[in-house]
Amino acid sequence: MTFETIETSRLLLRKVTPEVYKFIYENYSDNECVVFLGLNSLEELAKEKAKFKKGLSAYDKTFLIFQLIEKESEKVIGMCGFVRHYPDHFRAEFGYWLFSEEVKNKGYMSEVAQPIITYGFEKMNLHRIEAMVGPYNIASLKIIEKLGFSKEGLMKAHYLRDGIFEDSLVFALINI
Repeated sequence: MTFETIETSRLLLRKVTPEVYKFIYENYSDNECVVFLGLNSLEELAKEKAKFKKGLSAYDKTFLIFQLIEKESEKVIGMCGFVRHYPDHFRAEFGYWLFSEEVKNKGYMSEVAQPIITYGFEKMNLHRIEAMVGPYNIASLKIIEKLGFSKEGLMKAHYLRDGIFEDSLVFALINI
């Protein structure tokens, strides 16, 4: 299988879809899967495989994300992309995360976000890209603002984290 990539100054962005997960789980050893996915252990792989078995996509929704791979170390350091893609409605929810504290605050998300948004509008034919951000997530709020997202509202008790329901601010970019 050939993996589609986008290149930035410091990173390779490797496209991952449900089909990619299926391919690697069927063709790679567990240790190769751990490396490919940027995981730290076979236990983390078991959790990822359990999610896969539950179904990563449905008839009306899927995802398309990019692994962030440091060119220098070839290490997977995070993900960025469309965590909920509704092809029939030409919209998707934008999401991103880094795997460790040591790679945060280095400008990686600022580097990759715009090329991935451009990919969404141009290659996926998206009309709308949404982002849900916790009101206290200052770093993410800065990224979303820098990208030109418009604030649309607040969703009360939208996200469950560590047993506590948290609010989410709703942002969107419309492809005009």
